Amino acid sequence: MDRPARRLTPEDIHARLILIIGASLAACFVLVTLGITYALIFVTQPLNAQAPNDAAFIDLLKTLAIFLTGSLGGVLAGNGLKSKPKPDTPPKG
Repeated sequence: MDRPARRLTPEDIHARLILIIGASLAACFVLVTLGITYALIFVTQPLNAQAPNDAAFIDLLKTLAIFLTGSLGGVLAGNGLKSKPKPDTPPKG
């Protein structure tokens, strides 16, 4: 009745890991983007200048967004460059 669980190949594990990392970075990037948008649109600012705390917060969010963009691009661009599936049959020569 119980059938044995199929073991995942290293390629399957790598694909799932890339999916989890990419989804996590993308979700964090969306949250940061929404935070910047909220801080710029809905937070009341003084008439003459931006409040120092708000300026520091927005600067921090900008830095985080730049880092996440680079990380997400690196993860997605580097997917599959190093790992290649092994052929099922040995090459004939």
